Amino acid sequence: MHIEPGVVDGAKMVFAYGTAAAAAGYALKLMTDDLKVHSIPSFVLRTVIATLGVFVFFELLPHFAVGISEVHFILGTTLFLLMGPAAAAFGLALGLLIQGTAFAPSDLSMFCVNVTTLLVPLFAVNAAAKAIVPRATAYVDLGYVQVLKMSAIYQGGIVAWVAFWAIYGQGIGADNMQSILSFGAAYMLVILIEPIADLAVLACAKAARGWNNSGVFTQRLHTAA
Repeated sequence: MHIEPGVVDGAKMVFAYGTAAAAAGYALKLMTDDLKVHSIPSFVLRTVIATLGVFVFFELLPHFAVGISEVHFILGTTLFLLMGPAAAAFGLALGLLIQGTAFAPSDLSMFCVNVTTLLVPLFAVNAAAKAIVPRATAYVDLGYVQVLKMSAIYQGGIVAWVAFWAIYGQGIGADNMQSILSFGAAYMLVILIEPIADLAVLACAKAARGWNNSGVFTQRLHTAA
């Protein structure tokens, strides 16, 4: 997913700068919370892994243009479950920055728009997980319905932000609305597929409980809250 250059421009970009700054501030708050439980090397390692994962998701996994934007298998909930919200947030932002710098420099003008679209739904998943996942349940023990709820929140949040940026930047003309609807419909496929990928990854992680104290994964992956 990313909003193409020109969809939002001029003075309207000021709002994007504000939302990106707010997202960055909240990511720093999550990092502070993370470092109360994990070491600095663990946080750095998980951020690097998340960044590499995002790069793979954007560049190597299938992606295709639909309507107002592109459909990607971002696997944001996968990063959240494995690496924790802070490392996932920094990984998403850094992966997006590397992708733009190395492969699509024209997209850098929309970095604030796109980083908001990726991070705010992640923050929503982090908040919702407290209600969806019982404190006595480690992430590796999640079921399909629980993972589906988190995936729907994340991917639904992306669709909502893409729709917002499109309407904010281009108005509510018939062509623009049709493009938004096409994009949203295509993303329903991602919402169905991502939980299956998440459960497959969690099954592998469950078999690797010995890595719980290695710093490679968030402690919440194998340990109840």
